[in-house]
Parts: sequence; structure tokens; C-alpha cells
Amino acid sequence: MNIEPGRLTKKERHELILSEVRRSASIRISKLARRIGVAGETIRRDLIELGEAGLLNRTYGGATISLVTSEPVIAERGLTMVEERARVGRGAAGLIEKGSIVMIDGGSTTYEVARSLSQLSRDLTIITNSVGVASVAGANPSFRVILCPGTYDSREAAVLGEDTVEFVRRYNADVAIIGASALNAEGPSDMISGAAAVKRAMMARSLSTMLVVTNDKFGRSGLERVCALSEISDVVTDSEPAAELRAAINEAGGELHVFAES
Repeated sequence: MNIEPGRLTKKERHELILSEVRRSASIRISKLARRIGVAGETIRRDLIELGEAGLLNRTYGGATISLVTSEPVIAERGLTMVEERARVGRGAAGLIEKGSIVMIDGGSTTYEVARSLSQLSRDLTIITNSVGVASVAGANPSFRVILCPGTYDSREAAVLGEDTVEFVRRYNADVAIIGASALNAEGPSDMISGAAAVKRAMMARSLSTMLVVTNDKFGRSGLERVCALSEISDVVTDSEPAAELRAAINEAGGELHVFAES
């Protein structure tokens, strides 16, 4: 973030704090204060707000902080890579044809796709397990939105489980739009097994699959592989991947769409 220290807005401070914690798992308030260029008391207030929002776990005395889980919750992910996810969302939305039936799984990047789609006149049918996706897509009167049943997972603001998978299997779609926790030459992977199962179910009922990921997912591995790269029709991202990953995508037959910063 190219912003002069000490001149950050509260939202920008929060994003930087979360970024620093992800890199080191825990960090001292004094270090954060020096890094951001504000008083320690300002950082303490920020940590209280982030803790109350469920994004961080403060230790006793407020000297250090740590993430609650290894997979950031969707509320936290929404504070990071904001411009990158917006570009991916706009780019992916532009690839969806009018009148399509679209399955969209839960996630911060897939939400951006739905948000961009909702601003277009496309007469789409949206099938999703994400409360956020359903809400933003439902704002478009030309869309028909079908929200899956299932067990609500607050980490993802989405429903998961056997009921969700069985419900998805009732429908056919033109395209499944899925996100991922990580992407490497072996394919996309996710940190939540229930989410991976829903992605696979959506893919199985769709004619094509579009993977939407930001560049911070490149070269990483998640807990559970979702599928092979050969099962992905299109990869939509914000930055050119490394040569090895790009070669793997091309070899698998997928089309890479890069919507880089202009």
C-alpha cells in the first residue's frame, strides 16, 4: 500500500494490521505503531475494534495479537486485496453471457463477481450457497436468485454440508464461478472441506467452470484440492502468474484472463 505512514485512514490501518499479522502470526503493538506511524493507543483502539469484529484475537494485556484461524474469515478477506478483487470481479462479469444460468460459490472474490454482475442487464439465473452473493445479486430485478439450503458457516457467510450439495445436484448451469484458497500447478485448493465439496458439486452440474483468484493465491497449497487444472475452463485473475503456473494452465487447456492494473 503506497500511502505515507501516519496519514492512513482507519480502514487502511485495519487492512495493514491484518496484513502484518498474517505474515508473522503474532505481533507487538509497539512494532505496529512504528510500522504505521501512529501512537500505541491508536493501535490499541484498532485492535479492540478488530477483535470485536471477530477478525483478531488479542492476548492478555494487549501486547500481542494473533489470528483466530489459519484461514482468514470472509470479513477479513474483504479488507484486503480490495482493488485486485474488484478488477477480477469486473473482468469475470464481462465474460458472462446474457441469459446464462450461473452457479456461484461463497467467497470474497466470487462476491465481487456477483456485485459486478448485479450492475449489468443480463437476465441471469444465479444459484448460490452464499448469503452475500444472493443479497447483492437479488438487488438486480432482472435476476432470478436461488439460495441453497444447508448448515450456515459464519466464517464464509455461506451454507455448506450434504443438504447444500444435494440441492446443487438438482440443477443444470452454463457456468460455475468458484474461488479458491490457493492455486498451483496441481489445481485450486481450499482450506474448508465443506466449501470444496460445494465447488465440486457446482462444477459437476455446469457446462464450464470459471476460477476467480487474486495473485496472492498463486503458488500456494490449501488443505484440500478441489480439482485438477484440466477441469477449469477459465482462470480470471488480476496479475500475470509465474511462468510455471501459466504453463500449467495452458497445458491443461484453460484460458487465462489477466485484468491487470491500468
